[in-house]
Amino acid sequence: MAINLSGSWVAMPIPFDKKGTIDYDGFKTLIDRQIKYGTSQLFVLGSAAEVSLLTAEEKKEIIRQTVSIVKQRIPVFFSAASNTTEGEIEIAKFAEEQGADGVIFTIPPYVLIPQEDAFLHLDTVMGATSLPCGIYNNPARLGVQVEPETIKRLSDRHANFVVDKEATDSVYQLVQVQRLTQGKVKIMCCDSPWYAIALPTLAVGGTGFANIGGNIIPEEAARYSRPWTSIEIVNEGRELYFNYFPLL
Repeated sequence: MAINLSGSWVAMPIPFDKKGTIDYDGFKTLIDRQIKYGTSQLFVLGSAAEVSLLTAEEKKEIIRQTVSIVKQRIPVFFSAASNTTEGEIEIAKFAEEQGADGVIFTIPPYVLIPQEDAFLHLDTVMGATSLPCGIYNNPARLGVQVEPETIKRLSDRHANFVVDKEATDSVYQLVQVQRLTQGKVKIMCCDSPWYAIALPTLAVGGTGFANIGGNIIPEEAARYSRPWTSIEIVNEGRELYFNYFPLL
């Protein structure tokens, strides 16, 4: 549980060649570039990595290859997203066996489960691994928001629940998660400008951005994703973020 997620957490795309085969040489180039320019940790198999389109075997091979490429230079978390609780457990256990640093869980998409079932699902998958883990709370894609009170219940039960990756436009959500978990669960928000919660996330005590923009501007994203620990970081981060907002 020593991982303290902060700064720029870049969601990596998976490159393919013209034959439809995963281009691992290209992927190594992308990963090395992130490490060179100050990215703090990587997120693989998320929405930027065709998570809903890859086969189970492709996902497992990506996990194997990524761990081999990164070589513990920075932490790498993998999405365990699946349509079923069993599917998420399978990916999480495989990632743990391969030496991943952490896993991210979602609730099953499309079926619009009640909040209590969201808790039961996440409680089950978190309990199935000893890896540091988190949730990707994305109601626009999944159809259900994981409420702050549910996040608090999960935090109380699982010492390995360390991060809440938020994709929402609700500052209320950010404040309540920070209040209820007292900072134990780190908030790292999506950098989509349509949610526009990046600066509010840092303002309430969030520790960085789980971002897509860092794929294009990794060095700049690393600078504006820093937690607000001084007025100099606040001012520089705000200026940089405003400057690159049109790009995002």
